[in-house]
Amino acid sequence: MSATLVGRDATVEQAWRALAGRSPVIVEGPSGIGKTALWRALVARAEQAGWLVLVAAPTEAEAVLPYAALADLLRPLAARVPALPLPQRVAAEVVLLATRADEPVDERAVGAATRALLDAAAGGDVPVLLTVDDPCWLDPPSERALRFALRRLTRRPRVLITHRTHGDDPADAPLLLDDDHLAGPPRRVAVPPLGAGALHHIVRARLGGTLSRPLLARIARDAGGNPLLAIELARAVLRLPRTPSPGEDLPVPSSMRQLLAGTLDALPAGSRDAVRLAALLTVPTVADLARAGVSADAFDAAEEAGLLSVGPRRIGFTHPLYAAAVREGVPAGVRQRLHRILADAVADPDERARQLARCTAAPDAAVATELAAAAARQRARGAPAVAAAWYERAADLTPAQATADRDRRLLDAVQCHLDSGDYAAAGAGADAAATRLAGPALAEALLLRATVAWCVDDLPGAVRTAERALAAAGDDTQLAGRVHAHLTLFHDAPEPARRHAEAAIAHLSDRADERPLLAAALLLLFFHEVRAGRPARTELLDRGLALEAGEPSWLAGSIPAIWWRATDEHGRARDRLHDMLDRAVARGDEPWQHEVLTHLGEAELLAGRFTTAGEHIAAARELGEQLGTGLVGETWLAGLLDAYRGRLAEAGAVAEGGLRRAAELDDAWSRRIHLQLAGFVALSAGRMSEAAEAYGALAAELDGSRIAEPLAQRFEPDWIEACVGAGDLDTARAALARLARRHDRLPRPWTILGLARSRVLVVAAAGADPVAELAELAAARARVPADVLPLDRARCLLVAGRAHRRARRRREAGAALSAAAAEFTGIGAVAFADRAQAELARIGRRAPAPTALTPTEERVARLAAQGRTNRAIADTLFISPKTVEANLARVYRKLCISSRAELGAAMGRPPGPVPG
Repeated sequence: MSATLVGRDATVEQAWRALAGRSPVIVEGPSGIGKTALWRALVARAEQAGWLVLVAAPTEAEAVLPYAALADLLRPLAARVPALPLPQRVAAEVVLLATRADEPVDERAVGAATRALLDAAAGGDVPVLLTVDDPCWLDPPSERALRFALRRLTRRPRVLITHRTHGDDPADAPLLLDDDHLAGPPRRVAVPPLGAGALHHIVRARLGGTLSRPLLARIARDAGGNPLLAIELARAVLRLPRTPSPGEDLPVPSSMRQLLAGTLDALPAGSRDAVRLAALLTVPTVADLARAGVSADAFDAAEEAGLLSVGPRRIGFTHPLYAAAVREGVPAGVRQRLHRILADAVADPDERARQLARCTAAPDAAVATELAAAAARQRARGAPAVAAAWYERAADLTPAQATADRDRRLLDAVQCHLDSGDYAAAGAGADAAATRLAGPALAEALLLRATVAWCVDDLPGAVRTAERALAAAGDDTQLAGRVHAHLTLFHDAPEPARRHAEAAIAHLSDRADERPLLAAALLLLFFHEVRAGRPARTELLDRGLALEAGEPSWLAGSIPAIWWRATDEHGRARDRLHDMLDRAVARGDEPWQHEVLTHLGEAELLAGRFTTAGEHIAAARELGEQLGTGLVGETWLAGLLDAYRGRLAEAGAVAEGGLRRAAELDDAWSRRIHLQLAGFVALSAGRMSEAAEAYGALAAELDGSRIAEPLAQRFEPDWIEACVGAGDLDTARAALARLARRHDRLPRPWTILGLARSRVLVVAAAGADPVAELAELAAARARVPADVLPLDRARCLLVAGRAHRRARRRREAGAALSAAAAEFTGIGAVAFADRAQAELARIGRRAPAPTALTPTEERVARLAAQGRTNRAIADTLFISPKTVEANLARVYRKLCISSRAELGAAMGRPPGPVPG
């Protein structure tokens, strides 16, 4: 969907379904909300569906041009005009400007011609859509002719109009059409306000700039979700030398400033001061303003001017930007005095702190303490962006001699920026703090900077900065324990990560203030010991979960879910992650939401729930894009999902881009996951040598990092399949042995199925009939419940069907392949369903007679039959690997075989033409 329609999918579908069901549709909403963009999308969809679309989009300037809109509507029906009776034909030709009117046109004839043309069009085989955007600008003659015609139609077209609302009541403005003009009661489709996520895409597409997630949320709120106003606000923000803090107003559009300046100037002095005091309050209440000396009747003039409304307890401005515009117009000196009045009057401690912050210029320990306490309350309530601004203001007002308090408040501000997802502000704050701090405070600043690096997928930077933090921590054992725990998370290689986990555990105790970090260190130690190939010490997992006491930490909360996902306990992983997501939402911690959504997407992908996985991955990508993270994990998952669904070009592009980025950043983790994706894409496309090469490089990467058990990567069965397809049985057997070691170390449903499937492939490739292995494969499928690994179970059927087909057991092959195709289709694995259908098509089909090979094809085939790789063949024959691949494809086609594994028998013939 285009940038102008971001976030409108459901609304478009709702309107289209109504039109398809012949219900008239009225798309309604306030100015700027996006009615016209949605209307254009519906018109384009109708045209693509082959409907006859009669369109008018009048403008204010055209309202004085007689029949301008009607001419637009009737122009597609011009070919029917000659068949009209003479008076109607003349009237229609005048409307269409096909002839000059010698006499005034009869409006009744125009209406009759319009009715006749619409009746004739609606009586055809093609659906007719009559549609008007913004009918309030219809010229009066066109409107009268349409009303006349529509009231008398015998066959009614589908009708789509837009309607501009001015309040909560959709009927507060007249419509073009009365209900009795329509085929039935109209379906009103309200265009909803857009949230921060959709506005992010619109702002980026229209203005080319990006804003932080907290700032976008403020723009969405102040604009009321109106994309037109949001674009104007974003444009004004992007022009500013610095980003407004949560306590500062967003820029007010000049048109609104000018409008309100006149309104305010017209108010009596007492009313103007009352409006200013109300605007300076976050939530203006009658009680607070009364304590500030403002009576309720002081607002009468402002209420009559439509500026605000007075309720029994609260005062509300007609638009959120009105209050900002009023504040902007208050002179600085007057504003400071009014803030002081309000600080002494309000009852809420947070509101008092806000007012004090704005009327205090010089350092003041008492005010700084009140502000820091208010920031802590905002932080606890899940408003980290607001808390960050208050901590920064508290630091500014902290006297110079209170160094420790100032440093603590600055670091708290950085942490709150981090929690809110404003990584740019968090990184800048941490860098600034690090330049002026020393000792433990410096270590805190560096640790926060390292966490920012980790959040944006800069793992090497995170490790380097955290090592500096460890050096700065000195003798502070608790701080050193915190840094060690973070380094355990940041390190990719299991051995150094394990050592840091052990050091963290040694430095930390189970006191209440250290317990969350100790729990995280225990979970991370368990995780990295498993990755290093050590036995799974589940007692570490149990102890860590017990210390958590139901409160998962950001540092290691996902470890239990990763473990359960790796052991195919998808239900437990899902429950854990959903609980974490609920907590992150309640806390307003969007970075944590982003991480959890990514893990949920991967868990559902492995569980074969592709639709749900796609929803989680899409949500993670959108949130990550707004937060400014590297988007590595969710982009890779999206590529993997594309590959499963048969979109190999898109998945291949993700793999290539990810490998390039990993090379630029020297990011081993990113390189591994994208090598796996590249191998899977090549395998799915039938490029077996390329797939085997990618999987071999992945295995080498893991060995180089000393990762014996990559919990999130289960690639060996695919590697074996690629090697078998490429005719490299030695590597296939070595990969099978590697998979067997993983199974012996940690048996799981996926290793059970992967081993059984791979053994069938290897034995069949060696030329034997894998009868025993097929029995083992059937038993493995029976051991794994149908809802645990639906994709892996279906792939076992595919392998079994291929093995039976090669052994000429047509009935068994057909049954296995049919079942595989059904299971693949059921979960949406399009790529695999196509492969199963292709194998089915080969059963019972008489193979075409082999044809002669060219000399080059002959040489390539003989070298491939000897087990040579594509690269080795290319070097021997002085041709490119792509030429080798193309020649092999022709060899398979000419010899009526499907893989390199069958070349040995096929090339047992003497050189020369292959007999038919």
